[in-house]
Amino acid sequence: MKSTLENLEEAPGKRLVKLSLTVDEAEFDRDIDQAFRKLAHEVRLPGFRAGKVPRKVLEARIGIAPAREQALRDAIPNYLASAVREHDIDLIATPQVEIVGGADEGPVQFDATCELRPEITVPGYGGLRVELPSPSANDDEIDEALTAELRRHGSLIDVDRGVQNGDHVTLSLAGVRDGEPVPGLNTEDWLYEVGQGWVAPGFDAELLGAERGAELSFSATPNGTSEPADFEVTVTNVQEMVLPELTDEWVDENIGEFDTVDGYRASIADRIGAGKLNQARNSFIDRVTAALAELVDIEAPEAMVQGDLQARVQNTVQQFQAQGISLDQWLSATGQDAASFIEALKVQSTKAVKVDLALRAVAAAEAIEISDDDLDAEYSRIAVQVRQKPAQVKRAYEANDATTDLVAQLRKSRALDWLLDNVEVVDPDGAPIDRDLVMGKTHDHDDHDHDHDDHEGHDHD
Repeated sequence: MKSTLENLEEAPGKRLVKLSLTVDEAEFDRDIDQAFRKLAHEVRLPGFRAGKVPRKVLEARIGIAPAREQALRDAIPNYLASAVREHDIDLIATPQVEIVGGADEGPVQFDATCELRPEITVPGYGGLRVELPSPSANDDEIDEALTAELRRHGSLIDVDRGVQNGDHVTLSLAGVRDGEPVPGLNTEDWLYEVGQGWVAPGFDAELLGAERGAELSFSATPNGTSEPADFEVTVTNVQEMVLPELTDEWVDENIGEFDTVDGYRASIADRIGAGKLNQARNSFIDRVTAALAELVDIEAPEAMVQGDLQARVQNTVQQFQAQGISLDQWLSATGQDAASFIEALKVQSTKAVKVDLALRAVAAAEAIEISDDDLDAEYSRIAVQVRQKPAQVKRAYEANDATTDLVAQLRKSRALDWLLDNVEVVDPDGAPIDRDLVMGKTHDHDDHDHDHDDHEGHDHD
């Protein structure tokens, strides 16, 4: 087989090449022979067992044309795959093949128009700036947490005044629609905190100003429904929450491990800060890759988007099936249709493709290379996951021509590591955030402990 590669004039958003292949008669005759062996299992001739009809007998009976046609169908993909490897072509779509010679006899010649992954640059990647939630608790958050704890120890006292927001009211409630009671909205002696908004939009506002013994009638649309209902509400009691005074003595008596307000506040600040730090860490990689994708100034190739989208849809369907839920049931429960569901996934796929292109560009710009030792280490890591020997994993990758893809994934992972180590991190007010803190680094260990193997943009070739 001989092959040549020709760059084609690129269509907008596409990188195209043409592979021209020629397979000589002697080589293709072996493919024809294989096709005859395949046909021998389908043709029944007296005196021969299935699959045992000699080629000469078959050729005399059915001619060579069916075998040649079968050989073209079976062999062209193999020849094309060999040429793709030979020329190191990074395909992103199934090539368009045209047989230009040898359909009936002689050497086989065919052309394959191939769409390649674009090679781009991303100016500005070295100056990325991302915004994360502040990993520190502010005074308002600490005060809110303190108030919540005080409320747990608060007391309800009866008041002779109109209802105010935050009061606890005892209600007799009747909700009716078209003469029928609305499920869940008919009760006696229900203690309700005004301002929670649990019943219906506008329900709490109707209670404001009402005093003990007030009888209220109004219409509102209960939460989770689309039709209004008629409400009859009697306010049988109004109570105000009285909070204890926050003092060192109160803390000492009610909060076991602390004996001062300052110590208790500090512990709350630490707890809230830890939660916010986890929130920042969970969104860090996504914020960085989103910022990187915005630097990509070309349209995401549709072939790559569709490939990623198909994988996302399949994964989603499999996840639902594993839970015993059909996609149709989930769409119905969430009020979506198939088109909007697919469109939402396509947005994610478009971003993932741009991240893929951009990470490859960063790897090239930073001259990131993967050594044989790096590959061996990755084979060993995968071997642990799949419970095989590293040599078995390596042979499997080589047998499936997947080593090149693995190298690309490792280069992208290293490129993402580089970005995480160099990005500027700020809070919503623009104040710097310690990047090492977000990444889990310490002064004694420079290695960060983030895990981004499955992050979008890493695995959607």
